Amino acid sequence: MKKNLANLLLPALILALLWGCQSPKQKEKGWIQLFNGKDLKDWNIKIAGFPLNENYGNTFRVEDGLLKVRYDQYQKFDDHFGHIFYKCPYSHYKIRVEYRFVGEQCLGGAGWALRNSGIMIHGQSPESMELNQDFPVSIEVQLLGGNGKDERTTMNVCTPGTNIVYNDSLWTNHCTNSKSKTYHGDQWVTAEVEVQGDSIIKHIMDGKVVIEYTKPQLDERDASYQKLLPPDGNKLLKKGTISLQSESHPIDFRKVELLNLGDDCEEPAAKQ
Repeated sequence: MKKNLANLLLPALILALLWGCQSPKQKEKGWIQLFNGKDLKDWNIKIAGFPLNENYGNTFRVEDGLLKVRYDQYQKFDDHFGHIFYKCPYSHYKIRVEYRFVGEQCLGGAGWALRNSGIMIHGQSPESMELNQDFPVSIEVQLLGGNGKDERTTMNVCTPGTNIVYNDSLWTNHCTNSKSKTYHGDQWVTAEVEVQGDSIIKHIMDGKVVIEYTKPQLDERDASYQKLLPPDGNKLLKKGTISLQSESHPIDFRKVELLNLGDDCEEPAAKQ
Protein backbone atom coordinates (compact mmCIF):
# COMPACT_ATOMS: atom_id res chain seq x y z
CA MET A 1 0.00 0.00 0.00
CA LYS A 2 2.84 2.38 0.89
CA LYS A 3 4.53 1.62 -2.41
CA ASN A 4 1.36 2.34 -4.38
CA LEU A 5 0.88 5.64 -2.54
CA ALA A 6 4.44 6.67 -3.34
CA ASN A 7 3.88 5.83 -7.00
CA LEU A 8 0.79 8.04 -7.01
CA LEU A 9 2.49 10.98 -5.28
CA LEU A 10 5.69 10.95 -7.33
CA PRO A 11 4.19 12.35 -10.59
CA ALA A 12 2.45 15.12 -8.67
CA LEU A 13 5.71 16.02 -6.93
CA ILE A 14 7.57 16.14 -10.25
CA LEU A 15 4.89 18.42 -11.75
CA ALA A 16 5.08 20.73 -8.75
CA LEU A 17 8.87 20.96 -9.04
CA LEU A 18 8.65 21.65 -12.77
CA TRP A 19 6.09 24.42 -12.18
CA GLY A 20 8.34 25.96 -9.53
CA CYS A 21 11.23 26.00 -12.01
CA GLN A 22 9.25 27.78 -14.72
CA SER A 23 10.29 31.29 -15.62
CA PRO A 24 8.01 34.25 -14.77
CA LYS A 25 7.17 34.56 -18.47
CA GLN A 26 5.99 30.95 -18.57
CA LYS A 27 3.83 31.54 -15.50
CA GLU A 28 2.33 34.73 -16.92
CA LYS A 29 0.55 33.22 -19.90
CA GLY A 30 -2.95 34.56 -20.33
CA TRP A 31 -2.40 38.18 -21.32
CA ILE A 32 -5.44 39.47 -23.21
CA GLN A 33 -5.38 42.22 -25.83
CA LEU A 34 -7.73 45.02 -24.76
CA PHE A 35 -7.07 46.82 -28.06
CA ASN A 36 -7.71 44.53 -31.03
CA GLY A 37 -5.74 46.58 -33.59
CA LYS A 38 -8.80 47.00 -35.83
CA ASP A 39 -11.42 49.18 -34.15
CA LEU A 40 -12.59 50.64 -30.84
CA LYS A 41 -14.92 47.78 -29.98
CA ASP A 42 -15.24 47.30 -26.20
CA TRP A 43 -14.18 50.91 -25.49
CA ASN A 44 -16.25 53.94 -24.44
CA ILE A 45 -15.30 57.57 -25.01
CA LYS A 46 -15.89 60.53 -22.71
CA ILE A 47 -14.61 63.97 -23.74
CA ALA A 48 -15.17 66.99 -21.50
CA GLY A 49 -18.10 69.04 -22.78
CA PHE A 50 -19.66 66.21 -24.77
CA PRO A 51 -22.00 63.31 -23.99
CA LEU A 52 -20.71 59.79 -23.49
CA ASN A 53 -19.45 58.22 -26.72
CA GLU A 54 -19.49 61.43 -28.74
CA ASN A 55 -16.01 61.20 -30.25
CA TYR A 56 -15.53 64.92 -30.81
CA GLY A 57 -13.12 65.71 -33.65
CA ASN A 58 -12.51 61.99 -34.20
CA THR A 59 -10.07 62.30 -31.29
CA PHE A 60 -9.76 58.56 -30.76
CA ARG A 61 -9.27 56.54 -33.93
CA VAL A 62 -7.67 53.38 -35.28
CA GLU A 63 -5.28 53.71 -38.22
CA ASP A 64 -2.49 51.42 -39.41
CA GLY A 65 -3.21 49.04 -36.55
CA LEU A 66 -2.62 51.77 -33.95
CA LEU A 67 -4.96 53.39 -31.44
CA LYS A 68 -4.27 57.05 -32.19
CA VAL A 69 -5.14 60.23 -30.29
CA ARG A 70 -5.30 63.16 -32.72
CA TYR A 71 -6.41 66.82 -32.83
CA ASP A 72 -6.27 67.66 -36.55
CA GLN A 73 -10.03 68.41 -36.52
CA TYR A 74 -9.78 70.81 -33.54
CA GLN A 75 -9.47 74.57 -34.05
CA LYS A 76 -7.97 74.71 -30.54
CA PHE A 77 -7.98 72.41 -27.54
CA ASP A 78 -10.41 74.39 -25.32
CA ASP A 79 -9.88 72.03 -22.36
CA HIS A 80 -11.61 69.15 -24.12
CA PHE A 81 -9.75 66.56 -22.05
CA GLY A 82 -10.75 63.09 -23.14
CA HIS A 83 -10.58 59.49 -21.97
CA ILE A 84 -11.28 56.21 -23.67
CA PHE A 85 -12.48 53.55 -21.21
CA TYR A 86 -12.24 49.79 -21.51
CA LYS A 87 -15.63 48.17 -20.95
CA CYS A 88 -14.70 46.18 -17.81
CA PRO A 89 -13.51 47.31 -14.38
CA TYR A 90 -10.70 45.28 -12.80
CA SER A 91 -9.20 44.91 -9.34
CA HIS A 92 -6.09 42.68 -9.46
CA TYR A 93 -4.13 42.75 -12.70
CA LYS A 94 -1.12 43.81 -14.68
CA ILE A 95 -1.55 46.19 -17.59
CA ARG A 96 1.09 46.81 -20.24
CA VAL A 97 1.01 49.45 -22.97
CA GLU A 98 3.36 50.42 -25.77
CA TYR A 99 3.14 54.13 -26.61
CA ARG A 100 4.90 56.92 -28.43
CA PHE A 101 4.36 60.67 -28.63
CA VAL A 102 4.27 62.13 -32.14
CA GLY A 103 3.80 65.47 -33.88
CA GLU A 104 2.99 68.83 -32.34
CA GLN A 105 0.75 69.73 -29.44
CA CYS A 106 -2.74 70.99 -30.22
CA LEU A 107 -3.16 74.77 -30.24
CA GLY A 108 -4.37 75.90 -26.83
CA GLY A 109 -2.99 72.95 -24.89
CA ALA A 110 -1.40 73.76 -21.54
CA GLY A 111 2.38 73.86 -21.21
CA TRP A 112 2.35 70.98 -18.72
CA ALA A 113 0.40 68.86 -21.22
CA LEU A 114 3.24 68.82 -23.78
CA ARG A 115 3.98 65.14 -24.55
CA ASN A 116 1.68 64.16 -21.73
CA SER A 117 -0.87 61.35 -21.47
CA GLY A 118 -1.75 58.65 -18.98
CA ILE A 119 -3.25 55.33 -18.01
CA MET A 120 -6.07 55.90 -15.55
CA ILE A 121 -6.65 52.99 -13.15
CA HIS A 122 -9.20 52.35 -10.38
CA GLY A 123 -11.34 54.98 -12.11
CA GLN A 124 -14.99 55.89 -11.88
CA SER A 125 -17.29 54.76 -14.68
CA PRO A 126 -17.66 57.09 -17.68
CA GLU A 127 -21.43 57.03 -17.12
CA SER A 128 -20.95 58.63 -13.70
CA MET A 129 -18.88 61.57 -15.01
CA GLU A 130 -20.36 65.05 -15.30
CA LEU A 131 -20.72 66.54 -18.78
CA ASN A 132 -17.84 69.02 -18.32
CA GLN A 133 -15.69 66.89 -16.01
CA ASP A 134 -12.09 66.96 -17.20
CA PHE A 135 -10.68 63.80 -15.55
CA PRO A 136 -12.32 60.73 -14.04
CA VAL A 137 -11.76 60.26 -10.32
CA SER A 138 -8.94 57.72 -10.53
CA ILE A 139 -5.26 57.01 -10.05
CA GLU A 140 -3.26 58.31 -13.01
CA VAL A 141 -0.18 56.52 -14.24
CA GLN A 142 1.29 59.55 -15.98
CA LEU A 143 3.03 59.04 -19.33
CA LEU A 144 5.48 61.79 -20.26
CA GLY A 145 7.91 62.32 -23.11
CA GLY A 146 11.11 64.35 -23.02
CA ASN A 147 11.56 67.60 -24.94
CA GLY A 148 14.91 66.53 -26.39
CA LYS A 149 17.18 68.15 -23.81
CA ASP A 150 15.77 68.24 -20.27
CA GLU A 151 15.29 65.36 -17.85
CA ARG A 152 11.65 64.35 -17.38
CA THR A 153 10.53 61.15 -15.72
CA THR A 154 7.61 59.10 -16.96
CA MET A 155 5.30 56.70 -15.07
CA ASN A 156 4.72 59.28 -12.35
CA VAL A 157 1.59 59.02 -10.20
CA CYS A 158 -1.14 61.69 -10.15
CA THR A 159 -4.33 61.61 -8.11
CA PRO A 160 -7.43 63.32 -9.56
CA GLY A 161 -10.02 63.09 -6.78
CA THR A 162 -7.94 60.54 -4.89
CA ASN A 163 -5.09 60.06 -2.43
CA ILE A 164 -2.53 57.31 -1.85
CA VAL A 165 -0.24 56.12 0.91
CA TYR A 166 3.37 56.73 -0.12
CA ASN A 167 6.45 56.14 2.03
CA ASP A 168 4.10 54.98 4.80
CA SER A 169 2.24 58.33 4.91
CA LEU A 170 -1.05 59.58 3.51
CA TRP A 171 0.06 61.41 0.38
CA THR A 172 -2.05 64.33 -0.83
CA ASN A 173 0.33 65.79 -3.43
CA HIS A 174 -1.38 65.78 -6.80
CA CYS A 175 1.61 64.39 -8.74
CA THR A 176 4.71 62.53 -7.57
CA ASN A 177 7.69 61.73 -9.78
CA SER A 178 8.95 58.23 -10.38
CA LYS A 179 12.60 57.21 -10.68
CA SER A 180 12.45 56.46 -14.39
CA LYS A 181 14.82 57.71 -17.03
CA THR A 182 13.75 60.21 -19.69
CA TYR A 183 12.42 59.00 -23.05
CA HIS A 184 12.99 61.63 -25.76
CA GLY A 185 11.70 61.69 -29.32
CA ASP A 186 9.15 59.45 -31.03
CA GLN A 187 10.54 56.15 -29.74
CA TRP A 188 8.20 53.39 -28.64
CA VAL A 189 8.11 52.97 -24.87
CA THR A 190 6.73 50.02 -22.89
CA ALA A 191 5.05 50.77 -19.56
CA GLU A 192 3.67 48.21 -17.12
CA VAL A 193 1.57 48.60 -13.99
CA GLU A 194 0.82 45.96 -11.36
CA VAL A 195 -2.38 46.58 -9.43
CA GLN A 196 -3.29 44.57 -6.34
CA GLY A 197 -6.73 45.85 -5.40
CA ASP A 198 -6.65 48.37 -2.56
CA SER A 199 -3.19 47.27 -1.40
CA ILE A 200 -0.04 47.82 -3.48
CA ILE A 201 0.39 49.39 -6.93
CA LYS A 202 3.71 49.30 -8.79
CA HIS A 203 4.82 51.24 -11.89
CA ILE A 204 7.41 49.28 -13.87
CA MET A 205 9.79 50.42 -16.63
CA ASP A 206 12.41 48.19 -18.26
CA GLY A 207 11.68 45.51 -15.68
CA LYS A 208 12.34 47.83 -12.72
CA VAL A 209 9.83 49.29 -10.26
CA VAL A 210 10.14 53.09 -10.58
CA ILE A 211 7.50 53.98 -7.98
CA GLU A 212 5.15 52.06 -5.70
CA TYR A 213 2.44 53.03 -3.26
CA THR A 214 -0.50 51.57 -1.35
CA LYS A 215 -4.10 52.16 -0.28
CA PRO A 216 -5.53 54.13 -3.23
CA GLN A 217 -8.57 55.98 -1.88
CA LEU A 218 -11.16 58.63 -2.55
CA ASP A 219 -10.22 62.15 -1.44
CA GLU A 220 -12.74 63.61 1.01
CA ARG A 221 -11.97 67.10 -0.35
CA ASP A 222 -13.14 66.27 -3.86
CA ALA A 223 -16.59 67.34 -5.07
CA SER A 224 -17.37 63.79 -6.25
CA TYR A 225 -16.51 62.16 -2.91
CA GLN A 226 -20.02 61.68 -1.56
CA LYS A 227 -21.39 60.57 -4.93
CA LEU A 228 -18.72 57.90 -5.38
CA LEU A 229 -18.47 56.73 -1.77
CA PRO A 230 -19.99 53.21 -1.55
CA PRO A 231 -22.82 52.44 0.89
CA ASP A 232 -20.42 50.80 3.37
CA GLY A 233 -18.45 54.07 3.64
CA ASN A 234 -15.14 52.44 2.69
CA LYS A 235 -13.18 55.02 0.71
CA LEU A 236 -10.41 52.61 -0.34
CA LEU A 237 -10.46 51.87 -4.07
CA LYS A 238 -10.52 48.12 -4.59
CA LYS A 239 -11.28 48.14 -8.33
CA GLY A 240 -12.31 50.47 -11.12
CA THR A 241 -12.16 51.37 -14.78
CA ILE A 242 -9.08 51.57 -16.99
CA SER A 243 -8.83 54.45 -19.46
CA LEU A 244 -6.30 56.20 -21.71
CA GLN A 245 -6.04 59.97 -21.95
CA SER A 246 -6.19 62.69 -24.54
CA GLU A 247 -4.56 65.80 -23.06
CA SER A 248 -3.69 67.84 -26.21
CA HIS A 249 -0.55 66.07 -27.49
CA PRO A 250 -0.86 63.36 -30.17
CA ILE A 251 0.04 59.87 -28.99
CA ASP A 252 -0.08 56.37 -30.45
CA PHE A 253 -0.75 53.11 -28.62
CA ARG A 254 0.19 49.97 -30.51
CA LYS A 255 -0.50 47.53 -27.69
CA VAL A 256 -2.78 47.59 -24.65
CA GLU A 257 -2.77 44.24 -22.89
CA LEU A 258 -3.85 42.92 -19.52
CA LEU A 259 -3.08 39.95 -17.31
CA ASN A 260 -6.04 39.31 -15.00
CA LEU A 261 -4.77 38.31 -11.55
CA GLY A 262 -8.24 38.21 -10.00
CA ASP A 263 -11.62 36.85 -10.95
CA ASP A 264 -13.14 39.97 -12.54
CA CYS A 265 -14.46 40.26 -16.05
CA GLU A 266 -13.24 37.01 -17.55
CA GLU A 267 -13.79 37.19 -21.29
CA PRO A 268 -12.77 35.39 -24.48
CA ALA A 269 -10.31 38.01 -25.75
CA ALA A 270 -7.36 37.50 -28.06
CA LYS A 271 -4.47 35.99 -26.10
CA GLN A 272 -0.76 36.49 -26.47
